[in-house]
Amino acid sequence: MVIAASCNNSSNQAEVVNDTTKNQTTEMIKENSLGEEEKSDGWQLLFDGNTKNGWHVYNNKSDGHAWKIDNGTLHLDPREKKDWQTVGGGDLVTDEEFENFHLKLEWKLDSAGNSGIIFYIKEDPKYEHTWHTGPEMQVLDNAGHADARINKHSAGDLYDLIASSPQTVKPFGEWNAVEIIANNGLLEFHLNGTKVLSATLWDDNWKKMVAGSKFKEWPDFGTYKKGRIALQDHGDKVWYRNIKIKRL
Repeated sequence: MVIAASCNNSSNQAEVVNDTTKNQTTEMIKENSLGEEEKSDGWQLLFDGNTKNGWHVYNNKSDGHAWKIDNGTLHLDPREKKDWQTVGGGDLVTDEEFENFHLKLEWKLDSAGNSGIIFYIKEDPKYEHTWHTGPEMQVLDNAGHADARINKHSAGDLYDLIASSPQTVKPFGEWNAVEIIANNGLLEFHLNGTKVLSATLWDDNWKKMVAGSKFKEWPDFGTYKKGRIALQDHGDKVWYRNIKIKRL
């Protein structure tokens, strides 16, 4: 009986050791870095945690001094505002353009904060803002911002076009994990591990939705099939990290 108990204990200890090893392996993948499996799978890091390399302000050569590197995050520090944006800020866009992609990142907001993740942006001086061409995944403090009371303006929504469901956003000050998958016109949004939205881009239904939204004023909105990705400056404190993408 003693020997049997000893064997069982050894087995249990081995399981604990194996679990601990797995956890340690996971923890060894630092913030703003890629694991070996991700690298071999074709993932690309868009933010290294230390610089703004690979990013610039939309329609501007500046990297936006109001966008700061803060403890391994890209942080918008809106100390001075003009209208709804930050002085020295602006929407931060990728240097590269992407067509079919799987984007992952994390964000958190200050109380009553508002921002967005905008994609398929055509950068051209004839378009004043990123959202004149690019659709947006809303980033919002649902509990504190008035926009959450407007249909299709809550966190995780395809802004002003499709409402997300279920609501899985976390309170302000907590990190939210996002995935945006766009592949040959099929679009999916995931928020905190749950798929909250799916849509088809560029078909007749898409054109009808755009025509019934605020974006009807901009005829080229939602028409581009390749473009830059932006982190929106909406004049509120926001933090982004672990920004990575895989071309599909």
